[in-house]
Amino acid sequence: MSNRKRIWFEEAERKLDPGLVQQLRSNRKVDPDDTSTNEIPIIVYLKKNCDKDKKDDLLKTCNHDSHNKLEKELPSINGMKGYLTPGMIKQIKDHEAVDRIFYDRIVSAYLDIASDHIGAVNVHTHHNLTGKGVTIAVIDTGIYPHEDLTNPIDRIVAFQDFVNGQSEPYDDNGHGTHCAGDAAGNGFLSNGKYIGPAIEASVIGIKVLDEQGSGRLSTIIEGLEWCMEHKEKYNIRIISLSLGAPAYESFREDPMSLAAQMAWHHGIVVCAAAGNSGPAKSTISTPAIDPFIITVGSTDDQGTLERTDDTIADYSSRGPTIDSFVKPDIYAPGTNIISLLASGSAVESEFQELIVDGDYIQLSGTSMATPICAGVIALMLEANPSLSPNDVKSILKATSKPTLDDLWGYIEAENAVEMAKKYMLPLSAEKLGKVNG
Repeated sequence: MSNRKRIWFEEAERKLDPGLVQQLRSNRKVDPDDTSTNEIPIIVYLKKNCDKDKKDDLLKTCNHDSHNKLEKELPSINGMKGYLTPGMIKQIKDHEAVDRIFYDRIVSAYLDIASDHIGAVNVHTHHNLTGKGVTIAVIDTGIYPHEDLTNPIDRIVAFQDFVNGQSEPYDDNGHGTHCAGDAAGNGFLSNGKYIGPAIEASVIGIKVLDEQGSGRLSTIIEGLEWCMEHKEKYNIRIISLSLGAPAYESFREDPMSLAAQMAWHHGIVVCAAAGNSGPAKSTISTPAIDPFIITVGSTDDQGTLERTDDTIADYSSRGPTIDSFVKPDIYAPGTNIISLLASGSAVESEFQELIVDGDYIQLSGTSMATPICAGVIALMLEANPSLSPNDVKSILKATSKPTLDDLWGYIEAENAVEMAKKYMLPLSAEKLGKVNG
């Protein structure tokens, strides 16, 4: 056996997540004595049934100087966010109120033929369904009031900014606006050429990522919690998450996965991008690793309506997940998708060669596939508002087309809507008694 003396954070075992251990190891190279005032963004899981006295003592311990701050609660995961120095992390890791400490990692942001390709246009024509009355929350970089979302009526029903605290809709990056259009753009400025599946759905822009398209785990969790709190007010039925971070641990421990799962159990369908780290296996990001929510992979439709030439996009992350679950759950078009351009955004300045007709831009990624899936779900929920998140997921998987090497389901909007219409809820006890009687 090795007699090498272990450093305190190496002996902490599950008290500290691997990402935090890595950060502490890097910090120690600069300051071996852990006396640095270098503040590390963290999330603290509180112990179950932690009483107020213990929690107050933890807060008093952490907030006694300007270099340590722990105050913002994250109730969906029974946690708190803040900034702590390595010395303070060492001090509180065994506190009676602390269950575990996580590194508050960086999260990154990962329509012409697409809507027709998946059968959404047929749903508009044959079923007279457009997503009307259903609200999709796009948790991303914000939302620009593009005319494809505001004309002939303004369908941006709310905006919440967790980055800069602004009240009016905007998108300084552009990624979130493109995603909103992937789901619900109506083609107002293109005479109906570039549309999403749910052309009359309402949308909410929730800004959790900055101008560079990045943010912290805790901020995304705050966005998810906002959706849960405002579900009834805005009829939020769907959350679209075209973002993610590397998954280091089981969904049972991962903060963002647990928050997304909580939203699912609150009755909101959560769609998350698989990630853009393919074609390597086991590259599904968080929160897409969660087995409850719908994980969306991306296809390349080669720009044609024929499905025979479609392939899984090379960049689309593959399963299995860190827990060995099969993922993604569904595939949707995500390559060379033309959708809304946010005027004055970083995307506009960085990718000028991808701008189409002045008001649109062509982007690729599981980021695009995810809101397209969310748009199809809006059609399903308009057809049958009583569907639960589990119902939606079951229908999507059951009606998908196994056209990708007979391995994965390819989203099929018309089949999904038709099954949604016929989908029956379990009989209530009262009705069951009448049937048996």
